[in-house]
Amino acid sequence: MRRPRPRPSASHLANPRENYSDIAYNAVVCPHGYVYEGRGAHKQTGANGNATLNIRHYAVCAMLGNSGLTTPPDAQLAGLRDAIEWLRSSGDAGREIRGHRDGYPTARPGGPLYAWVKQGAPRPGSSKPEPPRQFEPFPGAAWFKTAPRSPIVTAMGRRLVAEGCSAYAEGPGPQWSDADRASSRKWQRKLGDDPQHCDGWPGPRQWAALKVPNV
Repeated sequence: MRRPRPRPSASHLANPRENYSDIAYNAVVCPHGYVYEGRGAHKQTGANGNATLNIRHYAVCAMLGNSGLTTPPDAQLAGLRDAIEWLRSSGDAGREIRGHRDGYPTARPGGPLYAWVKQGAPRPGSSKPEPPRQFEPFPGAAWFKTAPRSPIVTAMGRRLVAEGCSAYAEGPGPQWSDADRASSRKWQRKLGDDPQHCDGWPGPRQWAALKVPNV
């Protein structure tokens, strides 16, 4: 994938009103299909409208306007697909693809690009649809009490962080730890569980609500 670094706009580097410290997007794609690295992978975006969306989602900007070029060319759609696949392979992005308007009151992205997003962001010329999002089946409450070391634990921890329930000093990682249990306890409280039963050991209901992606 072509990822030369562009020069960020001055307002994104020095914007005290919106507290930008770098370009707000993780990646930017031009009409010719070039993918430019913005904040990059494993960096929180500043473009999704509010803190919750910025924690949960990466942000990829398509260089389009509300006049002039408003319909993305196939080359740009291919570049956007490149960016999605890069963030999945290098940034642990999930399967969900959404437009800005799905989580924030805005007209962005415009109609033609949003229609493509709603189709699952297919690569131009491909008839292969985006596979449905799959979630990790609940491994059982007893499994967590064996102090497992598994990618499932990492995937769960990342979802807890995305939900604002982190008790991690670092990580999360594959080894089940007291920090995982403390984060799970925060999730139970967020779901409104009886405080007497918020012991941090995941149950099937809390697991289903967390939507841990397949590893």
